[in-house]
Amino acid sequence: MRAITLLMASIAIVFGTAAAPADTYPSHPITLMVGFPPGGPTDALARLLASGMQSSLGQPVVVETVAGASGTVASGRVVHAKPDGYTIGIGNWSSHVGAPAVGRIDYDVQKDLQPIALLAASPLWILGKNGIPPTTAKDLVAWLKARSGPTTFGTVGAGSAGHVCGLSFAEKTGANFQYVPYHGAGPAITDLLGGQIDLACLETSATLPYVQAHKFKAFAVMSPQRWAKAPDVPTMVESGAPGLTITFWHGLWTTAGTKAPVVDRLAGAVRSALATPAIATRLADLGQVVFPADQENPTALAAYQKAEIAKWWPVIKAAGIKSGD
Repeated sequence: MRAITLLMASIAIVFGTAAAPADTYPSHPITLMVGFPPGGPTDALARLLASGMQSSLGQPVVVETVAGASGTVASGRVVHAKPDGYTIGIGNWSSHVGAPAVGRIDYDVQKDLQPIALLAASPLWILGKNGIPPTTAKDLVAWLKARSGPTTFGTVGAGSAGHVCGLSFAEKTGANFQYVPYHGAGPAITDLLGGQIDLACLETSATLPYVQAHKFKAFAVMSPQRWAKAPDVPTMVESGAPGLTITFWHGLWTTAGTKAPVVDRLAGAVRSALATPAIATRLADLGQVVFPADQENPTALAAYQKAEIAKWWPVIKAAGIKSGD
């Protein structure tokens, strides 16, 4: 009998130890890595998400910004963190689709990161400084074709969604662009406002206030349909460029090897945060479209990212984009 009791106690200790991480998680603050500078859409979404997640997790979610290499520096921090769920990272099309196709990173963007959940998406649009003469997308295309020299076009890193947007735009319209890379949307917005660059393809939610204030011009959205927050701005498809679409989406990841109960706890916190009325209203005001609750989970994010990589990596590699372009 004593032997059986000891055996049962040993089993309880083993299983109790295995369950402990999920039962006690989180017991201290969580770090949310952001790979883009303050002022851009990823930073804004991260801070809203962090405030909402900590309510259900019972621990602070601390935003840490490590900008550079189209977000892959911050993602690398997540890859190399301890797989305990205390380091998570927000990413987007640029950091988790485009940049890994062009840069030298020391990790596999699909195998070395554990998906948590899809978050939100919004269109990109073609923006121009106020000093250029065109007022419509069709006028812009005609003006670009008539120019003898290159037009400066801001991008948020090599292989970013905005870079691929510019390449696709040039291919379909015959424009001649001189690409100007930035570490994030914030600096690109600053230079567009100041007239240092002519055009950029940036995310709508981060730039809508400037368009509404007539600080620069919005020529066309890159989504298949018009954007509800700016219904008067046509799509590029309507403006004579069939197939010229790209969506800027965000997701949340942690370190590969993190236990499933911990990942599920994080995914649950995401769903709770995005369903919070104040956060949902703020995201809607920004023009972010939150993914349905049944896609705010690891499986949906993994499948979505895989499909985007299959669609865009051949395009990026065919264009010969390299890190530093």
